[in-house]
Amino acid sequence: MKVIVSGGAGFIGSHLVDSLVSRGLEVHVLDNLVTGRSEQVNPQAHLYVVDICSEEARKIVMEIRPDAFFHLAAQADVGKSVLHPRYDADVNIIGTINMLEACHRAKVRKFIFASTSAVYGNLNKELLTEEDMSVPASYYGLSKLTAESYIRLFYELYRQSYTILRYANVYGPRQLPKGEGGVVSVFLDRIKKGGDIHVHGDGKQTRDFIFVQDIVAANIAALASGDQETVQISTSQRTSINEILNLLVDIHGIQINKQFTPPREGDIKHSCLCNKRARNLLNWYPTYTIEDGLNETYALQMRETPDGE
Repeated sequence: MKVIVSGGAGFIGSHLVDSLVSRGLEVHVLDNLVTGRSEQVNPQAHLYVVDICSEEARKIVMEIRPDAFFHLAAQADVGKSVLHPRYDADVNIIGTINMLEACHRAKVRKFIFASTSAVYGNLNKELLTEEDMSVPASYYGLSKLTAESYIRLFYELYRQSYTILRYANVYGPRQLPKGEGGVVSVFLDRIKKGGDIHVHGDGKQTRDFIFVQDIVAANIAALASGDQETVQISTSQRTSINEILNLLVDIHGIQINKQFTPPREGDIKHSCLCNKRARNLLNWYPTYTIEDGLNETYALQMRETPDGE
């Protein structure tokens, strides 16, 4: 079986590539290396340094003619999307359309899309389901929601089969220490460098934190299940930013200083996703507790050499 992973040099994508390679699949990676790193790409995978918005990327897909396409390449920084909405739309909407067109022409069997809980915005609800309203509070969430609509319409017009996976807040080794989604990596980076921890807002905002290997397992499951479905991939458990920080301090074993700063524009106060549909349709469920995931992330990430050293 041949597959393509866009964004396969990035945080989640590189872990997915490792898993696909370990299963004996022929894996091709499309990545412009803006945030991805070539050294993270499994040596048994084929890397193409190319932008998903380009004609070159489209031609590569049509030449490879994969059985499945995992579309993880994205502009995923909420803050950057607020400052640069056009760039956000170019990558997340135009790039997705370009890959959809290529997959349609290459007769790709399955298009698996990495979406986000950010599509819901600030809905005041304890546990979000796939049927809830989508009212994005950032251009990032809006661009992902728009891409979802194009994917569904491509199925209606061309019968391009798909599964849309709406991720909760993913964390784990290889994550860049920046942005809201990378709060665990940001905290670990500051702990490693011995600096103060800056917490946006009061730290009481909550997220549904899910370990990257659980996200990888959901993508693998979507190869065979969940056709024409939108599925939330989550733990269905709320954890506050303060709780994450306290757990990391316990793991590290040394007290650290923290400073509270004003909340950021576009940030969501609370977000937690119901994973019942994923359990039923994909026969998937999360296997890592927050403690297990943080311990593994700490053990691996703290061994890495900081950038520039």
